[in-house]
Amino acid sequence: MTRQNDFDSDIRRVAHLMADAARLVILPYFRNAALTADNKLDGGYDPVTEADRAAERAMRDILARERPADGILGEEYGASDGTSGLTWVLDPIDGTRGFVSGTPTWGVLIAVSDGQGPFYGIIDQPYIGERYEGAPDGAAFKGPHSAGAMQTLAPKPLSDAVVFTTFPEVGTAADQAGFHAVATQARLTRYGMDCYAYALLAAGQVDLVIEAGLNPYDIQAPIAVVQAAGGIVTDWQGGPAHDGGRAIAAANADIHAAALAILKDY
Repeated sequence: MTRQNDFDSDIRRVAHLMADAARLVILPYFRNAALTADNKLDGGYDPVTEADRAAERAMRDILARERPADGILGEEYGASDGTSGLTWVLDPIDGTRGFVSGTPTWGVLIAVSDGQGPFYGIIDQPYIGERYEGAPDGAAFKGPHSAGAMQTLAPKPLSDAVVFTTFPEVGTAADQAGFHAVATQARLTRYGMDCYAYALLAAGQVDLVIEAGLNPYDIQAPIAVVQAAGGIVTDWQGGPAHDGGRAIAAANADIHAAALAILKDY
């Protein structure tokens, strides 16, 4: 399949077309007082907006034109089968709670996956104009003030680590206990980061991102970006994380092993 030795540059071209299109669709809705959100849940709050739906439609339209043989898995419009063996995994707005709150931690997630999992991904933050890309040939960042290759942080003790997650409650009671067992040993813990946490990990700013209750479209683009930058992403038992559930993203093998030694008991 398409991996490092035969990476198809057309994937990169189409992915950037999709990210550009999603930016154009989404930005008029952000911090717009007229924006409304529907709730996907009967109990609790999981918002979806017309920006989510319109952005996924725009990306699907590009795939239908440019790569009609590929499959698609999107948060808003589900799965479409393909014949190429490749699947585009789309989250048009990861972090819709942040989006409707006006915080710029949400992002557009685009991944390409084969039978082994995701091998290409983009995390795009349209409002601040930052794009993080991970591919078999490396990881790169482009923003309004700088651009270049990305590399995750070098090993350090867990006691010196910076740990990110999105929700303080993380997931179930067991998930929460596992996260806090790691976080209480770290130097600094930050919340509410959505997909931007993984972008910062890939860019060499933080050491760990630990989450639970994920869907495939939440994690596949982050996996590709983090791994291309030299990091590691697994589930809490050290296995593949691309199907969702619990995930730990680590800057390097040492910090991954230190956190996993705690998480695997939960």
